Amino acid sequence: MVPAFYKCCAEMINKWDDILKSKSSGEVDIVPYIKRMSCDVISNNAFGTSFKDGQTQRIFDLLAELVDIFIKSKQTVYIPGSSLLPTKRNLRMKEIKRQLTAMIRNVVEERITAVKQGEPNKEDLLGILLESNNETIKEHGDGKSGLSIDEIIEECQLFYVIGHETTENFIIWTMVLLAQHPEWQTRARDEVVQAFGKKTPDSRDALNRLKTLNMILNEALRLYPPAPIMPRMIYQDTKLGDMTLPAGTIINLHIMLMHHDRDLWGDDVKEFKPERFSEGVSKVTKGQTSFIPFSTGPRICLALNSTMLEAKLVLAMTLQHFRFELSPSYSHAPYVYVALEPQFGVPMILHKL
Repeated sequence: MVPAFYKCCAEMINKWDDILKSKSSGEVDIVPYIKRMSCDVISNNAFGTSFKDGQTQRIFDLLAELVDIFIKSKQTVYIPGSSLLPTKRNLRMKEIKRQLTAMIRNVVEERITAVKQGEPNKEDLLGILLESNNETIKEHGDGKSGLSIDEIIEECQLFYVIGHETTENFIIWTMVLLAQHPEWQTRARDEVVQAFGKKTPDSRDALNRLKTLNMILNEALRLYPPAPIMPRMIYQDTKLGDMTLPAGTIINLHIMLMHHDRDLWGDDVKEFKPERFSEGVSKVTKGQTSFIPFSTGPRICLALNSTMLEAKLVLAMTLQHFRFELSPSYSHAPYVYVALEPQFGVPMILHKL
């Protein structure tokens, strides 16, 4: 995945350079650029297509509209049966779902046809998913095992939405924190320069050895977890303290509250202190499950490693090219949409290096 990460990030860096042109510094709202870069990364690595492709961009646009309608519907009073009424909102949601299903089905069926015709399977998420699915079907040989086309389409839709929303906001909040704490920005830049100089930071192993940057990323995930609330269903009666929760109960794990719990993290819980992770996650959490930005256990996010790698590369390249600080017009207003994101954008003053 690293070459795709580099290609997409390099395009973003070049756009920022073009905006500044002959100036040594200038103001840029980094949110739309990081959002587009993240969309391009998920398109390339998950489905082997570019965000520049008209159909791919249309898929993202429709998904964004569908999510917006869904969020607004969750913020209104629910009347049982109202989802079946032919309201303007319901009709639009139905039309979006129809278009999305048709477009993603086209992508999936084209890939299946290509593999049947002898073309090599692409090493992207869709290719791996289809290959695994075919092996499952062959193993059981009953035609009932594995995923149906409709289930594969649902998986693709989920990766389109979640795959970029969480990663882009993780990168954005880390840049906000580095802009607020220039001493840590300098430390991270010095580490990147020492490891790569002006060369492309395209080595996965070298990126994973950036200890200071890794500490910063973990502290950003603690303070601003991209998914601050995780819903989970209990499948068997469970005793929790003095409470007994029956099977079928849906609980919301509030990751943000856990990551900001003074009893778990100490009196400096609200402070940005990456050094708390200097000896690793298990040391600072003292063996407790108190740091779970990507969930944990069997339901841990399968994109954990790729998300961390993408964030490291994007930040390493940005630190190589720019020093950055928050614009006076920046308004700090985190809010939960799909992920935890800045409500009014993030205008930054970028200084060329």
